[in-house]
Amino acid sequence: MMPSPAFAPYLVDRNIHAVVIGASAGGVDAMLRLFSGLPATYPLPLIALLHMQEMRESRLATVFQHRMSMRVKEAEDKETIVPGKLYFASAGYHLSIEHSLSFSISCEPPLHFSRPSIDILMESAADAYGPTLMGILLTGASHDGAMGMQKIKESGGLTVIQDPAEAEVAYMPQEAIKLQTPDLILNLADIHRLLMILDHQHVD
Repeated sequence: MMPSPAFAPYLVDRNIHAVVIGASAGGVDAMLRLFSGLPATYPLPLIALLHMQEMRESRLATVFQHRMSMRVKEAEDKETIVPGKLYFASAGYHLSIEHSLSFSISCEPPLHFSRPSIDILMESAADAYGPTLMGILLTGASHDGAMGMQKIKESGGLTVIQDPAEAEVAYMPQEAIKLQTPDLILNLADIHRLLMILDHQHVD
């Protein structure tokens, strides 16, 4: 699979080691479309955060595992991040990534009325992975994620935002675009294609 000309300048000399994805309202359907068809042998870790009701037990890992070949699980405190897994942040806890490339879970106060917070996850991932990180921000009704995407770009990572015109709720991608022009603004089909391209271009 060859990248389209629009993708090519952003993939030259890139060596992506991890992908972090944030979404809010409309995010379940968007992520199902985004991750559908990724192979069981996908070589990168995918770390996803969806805003959820804090007191509600998350069943995201179960729902997605039934529809995917990749291994899907909730991220656990002190767990080492490994390739080939889709990790979901647990409901009611902030998720961050340590420099040791392991998860840290905390009960600090909500940020932007959200716990888990996309900003906390993305900013810590940017610190941990630097230019080897790709950040993806999808549909949502919050400005959570805008600062996180800015930090990823400032750290040299690749920033991808769902086209607000396609998003079920455009506010979240619009707010991120206002704060910092992303590398790519794409529809879900093209973001999925980008993930598949990374599968073929992966370098250990």
